[in-house]
Amino acid sequence: QVQLVASGGGSVQAGGSMRLSCATSGYTYSSRNRYVAWFRQVPGKEREGVAVIDRDGGTTYADSVKGRFTISQDNAKNTLYLQMNSLKPEDTATYYCALGPIGARSRGLQGPWTYWGQGTQVTVSS
Repeated sequence: QVQLVASGGGSVQAGGSMRLSCATSGYTYSSRNRYVAWFRQVPGKEREGVAVIDRDGGTTYADSVKGRFTISQDNAKNTLYLQMNSLKPEDTATYYCALGPIGARSRGLQGPWTYWGQGTQVTVSS
């Protein structure tokens, strides 16, 4: 059974940094094609793709976070990360990690997305 567990959220002032983690289990993280991503959602708005990384380390970022956020992965720990720097109040959201179909090649933030983590709240105050 594939599971994704996100953690690392909290509150920070504008300009600060935070790192999110997403621990995955139920499959071999480094095997076969696969891609994992971070999304975020604010109540009343659609979920927004933030960044995606494929098995080989190829990345795609939303324009709104380019140069500030970095997605990375540790294959040995089956874990995905999102390093967020220069945070802005508009980055406030619930952040989710997501996994595409195992064996599928990445199409960037288009997905599709098969598995989702439970979300972790990030609040940036001005």
